[in-house]
Order: sequence, then structure tokens, then C-alpha cells
Amino acid sequence: MTDDKSEDRKERDSQYAKRRRAYRDAKAAQVTAKQEARGNKGRPLLPDQVLLYGLHTVRAAMGNPDRTIMRMLATRNALARLDISAPQSLPFPVELVAPQAIDKLLSADAIHQGVMVEAKPLRPRPISELKDCSLLLVLDQVTDPHNVGAIMRSAVALDAGALVTTMRHSPQESGVLAKSASGALELIPHIQVVNLAEAIEELNALGFETIGLDSEGPEQLEKTFSGKRIALVLGAEGKGLRQKTRQTVKALARLDMPGAIKSLNVSNAAAISLYAARNYLGS
Repeated sequence: MTDDKSEDRKERDSQYAKRRRAYRDAKAAQVTAKQEARGNKGRPLLPDQVLLYGLHTVRAAMGNPDRTIMRMLATRNALARLDISAPQSLPFPVELVAPQAIDKLLSADAIHQGVMVEAKPLRPRPISELKDCSLLLVLDQVTDPHNVGAIMRSAVALDAGALVTTMRHSPQESGVLAKSASGALELIPHIQVVNLAEAIEELNALGFETIGLDSEGPEQLEKTFSGKRIALVLGAEGKGLRQKTRQTVKALARLDMPGAIKSLNVSNAAAISLYAARNYLGS
């Protein structure tokens, strides 16, 4: 009887910890969004404006033909590290500034490395453009931009065709997201949808094997792979996949962990599942 009570208490503690972590992540994402919206010395950003910063992020933005840059603020050192010897030859104005000038435009914890650009957001893309992709990653209300940025890096590294997220309860294009992605934001289509269940139905119709990752999934992930097109669907930490999402995917699967810890951070789970899917598609 004592053991049963102890197990019940552990289960309640675990559920409480998950809810607390999910709440903390959501609040952190809200704070980050508010901090970025106070760019330009307290003036809110325009709807068609995004501030991108950091060497990798800016270099990738400059190399993306789909990205429109309106101006750059940079230190001499940053220009040298970006191999920009003639800034006047760039198709946008460049202002030579001290690091403190960039500090004033960004949140206190932004690591800008001496360079920032004002740019326009990338063009939204529809699900229908994914008909030629073989591997996709879909996120069900993952709110932390740091996690989504890390997931983007893994998706690019493992040659996923796109990242699909929801319009609400997911981070919008921002400097924090771009910095966490370390250039990957410019290398993979980021498709945001209003209704995730309808988007998954569309992927099903396009021939994707849509697989929801769930710690209680009835099958090992590798055993659910079939066909030539896979879309992996991951939920937020703590609450996981929503019920409608679980009902819409073609299969639910789990990642079997042989060690003492059975759950992973969502960005780690995304990397492992993408690796397994890429191995299957390449075999």
C-alpha cells in the first residue's frame, strides 16, 4: 500500500513539473516577443520588419536571395569578420556604429556580435509547395523560440524539406529565433498554418506518412516508417500532442530510451527522430 502511494505521489510530482515547465517556456516566449517589439529605442517594429543579429545569422540572411535587407548596423570588427571590405557596394545602407548603439535596439540578453540588420520577413509559403519533399517536421504549439531555432538547425542538417508550425502558440520570425537557428532560418521553409489538423490532413492527402511522437505511443518509431514521404509531428514539452493532432496523424510512435531517463527535450527528440527517418528514406 505504501509503495502505491509513493508511486502516485511521484506521478503527481512529475505531472506538476511538466505543467510548470510548459508554463515557464510560454512565459519566456512572451517576454522575448515583448522585448523584441520594443526595438528601435522603444518604438514597436513595423509588421513587415524583423531585426536579425549575430554573425552567422546576418551572413546567412545576406546569402539568401529571398531575404530583403533594408539596412545594416555594424562595428568595424564585425564587418571584417563578415569579410565586408567595401560596405558601400552592398545593395542596402550600412552604418558603422559602436556596439552600444546596437545594444539600445535589442533586448538586454541579445548576443549580437557587433552586427544587426533590419529586414523584411520571409514570404509565407503554402503547404502545397511541399509536394516534392520527402521529409518534413511539424511542431504542435512548441512555444520557446530557442527550442524552435535548435530544431531548425537539426532539420537543415538532416535535409528536411520544411518546418511546419502553428500561427498561434508558436514563435514568429524574430531575432531570437534566427540567432538560435544559427543561419538555418534562411535555409529551410518555415510554414505557419492556422489549423494544424487541417494541415496534417493536407499532408496525408499529399502522400506523407504523418507520425506523431508520443512517449506512450503504441509502436517504436522505426516500425511506423512506410512509403517514401514522412512527416514527423512533435508536441510541446509537458503537454505533448493535442488530442485533435493525435487523432489526425496516421500513426503514433515512441522513441524507446534504454537509459534511466525516458523523456527528452523536444529539440533533442526532433533531432533523433529526423536522423532515424532520414536513415530509413536513404536505405
